[in-house]
Amino acid sequence: MTFRLALTCCAALAVTARAPAADPPALSADRIKADIAYLASDRLEGRGPGTRGEELTTDHIAAEFKKAGLKPIGAAGTYFQPVPLVRVATSPKATLQAAAPGKDPIAFQCEEEFSGTSHTQTELEEFDAEAVFVGHGITAPEFGWDDYKGTDVRGKVVVLFTNEPPSDDPQFFGGKALTYYGRWTFKFEEAARRGAKACFIIHTNETAGYPYSVVRPLDGAQLKRDPNTPALAFAGWLSQKAGEKLLAPAGLTVGDALKAADTKGFKPRALGVNLKGRVPTTIEKIHSKNVVGTVEGSDPTLKSEAVLFTAHWDHLGVGRAVVGDTIYNGAADNATGTALLMELARAWAAQSPKPKRSAVFLAVTAEEKGLLGSKYYAQNPLVPLGKTALNLNFDMILPLGVPESVVVTGADRTTAFPVVKAAAAKHKLEVEPDPRAHLGVFYRSDHFSLARAGVPAFSIGAGSKLKGKSADFAKKAAQEFNDQRYHAPQDEVRPEWDYSGFPVLGGFALDIARAAADADKLPTWNPGDEFLPARQKSGVK
Repeated sequence: MTFRLALTCCAALAVTARAPAADPPALSADRIKADIAYLASDRLEGRGPGTRGEELTTDHIAAEFKKAGLKPIGAAGTYFQPVPLVRVATSPKATLQAAAPGKDPIAFQCEEEFSGTSHTQTELEEFDAEAVFVGHGITAPEFGWDDYKGTDVRGKVVVLFTNEPPSDDPQFFGGKALTYYGRWTFKFEEAARRGAKACFIIHTNETAGYPYSVVRPLDGAQLKRDPNTPALAFAGWLSQKAGEKLLAPAGLTVGDALKAADTKGFKPRALGVNLKGRVPTTIEKIHSKNVVGTVEGSDPTLKSEAVLFTAHWDHLGVGRAVVGDTIYNGAADNATGTALLMELARAWAAQSPKPKRSAVFLAVTAEEKGLLGSKYYAQNPLVPLGKTALNLNFDMILPLGVPESVVVTGADRTTAFPVVKAAAAKHKLEVEPDPRAHLGVFYRSDHFSLARAGVPAFSIGAGSKLKGKSADFAKKAAQEFNDQRYHAPQDEVRPEWDYSGFPVLGGFALDIARAAADADKLPTWNPGDEFLPARQKSGVK
């Protein structure tokens, strides 16, 4: 996440002091709880895109949108925006080995020691190419950093770490907050741009922020590939154990390599081995969909513009058994955000009088596969991006009780931040810095797809302070979830969950959205922000 920007109020929304004509209808914690229970039930089979679970999930959301009175704006007068996807599954029989002249090859076990998928969308990829260690795989001239300096990696296999050089200086890679350079998606994109044949990220819990089990699956989904763009024959991960095996012939350990990658002046280094891979792949076109509805605004002119609410409905479906369970229910991730989205749609539709601008409620697919549903919407918007005021996103909200603080990841980068702070004050909520900024969470949820396209966008979640709970309660709960249940079948509805905080978060979000919907001008990004040029290109000054 990048917080290296000077805040400004000069272009803030012009309605910071304007009270809404009427408070929005009350939000129901009980309805949210019921929706979470349904969405996370075994009947929906983990809500995998292109499955029976998707049909049940999207039909439920569409039915609730219709019941609330939202107008369908999807294909052929429906609530659905089709999202064509390609399911890509690496065979567990895929092989990978490191070979050096005169030495026995080092074999890596598929899934346990290496994982990932081909990006070429072909049924078989084979490579036998020199392995080059390129640190964090970053070229950032504005920071005087180039991990590829002087090295041509065309046709080679690059090996690297996720994350980026550590910094306490906000002017150098955003300080403690991770920038997009640190995200694994950037690593693959940059490697492909440079013509690499394949890219492997050495996983550590510290650099990734989650265990290897999260990246171990061999199947995924992709948007249809443009044949004119470069693509990696394999984009994947090595476990830390596999990383040690690969680096040892070069006299390195994972710790040594990471220390070198973090050091200014790093130079890429050939590892003295070729990585040889054979990757059989199953390719299948699948039909998925975003669910979308709108509530028309009251102003004859401004109703063509809209506030956008998003949450991803998908999770991981049915997969590898963990403690005998194969259904990845995704209760926290993201039945919670989807249920809140539906409740916000009900409340917005019931408002009287209606805000000036319209509101669009969008439940997106394939977030877990790389933000694909929101990326597709950003490429094919149903309201022009230059007429989209703001995107408020909801993702993985642990039901822990009533928040006394909130995290609004990225809001301070926008001219809407004064409105956010005013809404927080109204609800007696402290705005606190994102404790996971160093993990780049700004770039890990669907608001990023909209931000990249220029729309001021951020996620809303509860902070660390909870009414009646100890100071470390939320932190411990989040850590336990990350260690034990994140992207595992154990992410199920818990009997101890406390849903009472959802109406507080929802009321806070509604106040922000209504201010944006009634403002005299559309918000934008702060001067100097990386997303400002895209906003200006869309026609918003």
